[in-house]
Amino acid sequence: MAVTIIRRHYSIKVNSIKIGVLHSLTGTMAVSERPLLDAVRLAVEEINEQGGLLSQPLEVVAVDGMSDPEVFAAEAERLIEKEHVSVLFGCWTSACRKAVKPIVEKHRHLLFYPVQYEGMEQSANILYSGAAPNQQIVPGTRWAMQKFGQRVYLVGSDYIFPRTANIIISDLINASEGEILGERYQPLGSSDMEAIITDIARKKPDVVLNTLNGDSNAAFFAALVKAGLSDLPLVSFSVEEGGMLAWNGGQLTRHYGVWSYFQSLPGEENQRFVNAYRTRFGTDRVISDPVEAAYVGVKLWAQAVQDVESSEPSRVDPALLRQSIKSPSGIAAVDADTRHLWKMVRVGKVRPDGQFEQVFASSAPLRPYPWPGYRTRDEWQVLLERDRP
Repeated sequence: MAVTIIRRHYSIKVNSIKIGVLHSLTGTMAVSERPLLDAVRLAVEEINEQGGLLSQPLEVVAVDGMSDPEVFAAEAERLIEKEHVSVLFGCWTSACRKAVKPIVEKHRHLLFYPVQYEGMEQSANILYSGAAPNQQIVPGTRWAMQKFGQRVYLVGSDYIFPRTANIIISDLINASEGEILGERYQPLGSSDMEAIITDIARKKPDVVLNTLNGDSNAAFFAALVKAGLSDLPLVSFSVEEGGMLAWNGGQLTRHYGVWSYFQSLPGEENQRFVNAYRTRFGTDRVISDPVEAAYVGVKLWAQAVQDVESSEPSRVDPALLRQSIKSPSGIAAVDADTRHLWKMVRVGKVRPDGQFEQVFASSAPLRPYPWPGYRTRDEWQVLLERDRP
């Protein structure tokens, strides 16, 4: 398999189907996003070992989004117009996804987005393989309040996902007659946690709900320990196994994550995936929900390509909405109405090695609902426009 990082001119391989991968390989999101490129590479290599698609090998053209929405948008344009890729796999933060969204819509192209997010979106040119709010934020908040109590403190990065997630979380807390003791935001990449930690120590919440993204989590976890708050219940919505390990999330004794997939899950299909990933990229590598979702996205796309015998986005897209495959987390099925996947809900307690020990799971996969149903789409849009920072 050919892997191309765009930093200088490369000739186009006419006998390959080119796919674009757009993730942050540098900057505050790099620890989280680098493994997703490897997940795509693994899926592509497996497909190529079986003869490729349409009797052609797949070629990966990878671009560094540099944790910057403007770079993501510019590189998405270049991948489509200059590199002539047949599909895009990429983005982590909602800010970057929203920067790429008008690009793929303008070109009537196709983006696979592999990360849990705040919902409130549905594009005819995006397949969302991460969890919708009702598959992560909502059940995770309910679990936390039932487990630890009604007095909640909210901490997040200052951009779209955390602010929108916290609107949903606040609705749930208020509906349950709970209490929000504080709501604080930090810029992406910020390590200044002193004021937040002081406020948390003073108000003594039952649980902290964390929507910080990127390496700000390292500073937050360390500050909690330094302040003697390592046993304060903390539920993180955006820190996966790689981040937990890199940022020492396991030093907190009651730290939990909410995802649809954990590396530690039993089952033959997951063990095959974990072994293949670690054999290819190193036995010390860890796997996360977004890594699995990125891998599954490639397999869903490839299956749709085979069905229509074309890699043209306009032809692949309708077939994509009919796809389901056996995946490491179970059956991955596309919901045609929402362009999201049916997903399990899982809560895991963080172990010292950064892995999760599952302590709760839904009885079955949940159908995705990008817009929580207690407001109409129009009402959500008005609210989000009003609260936009």
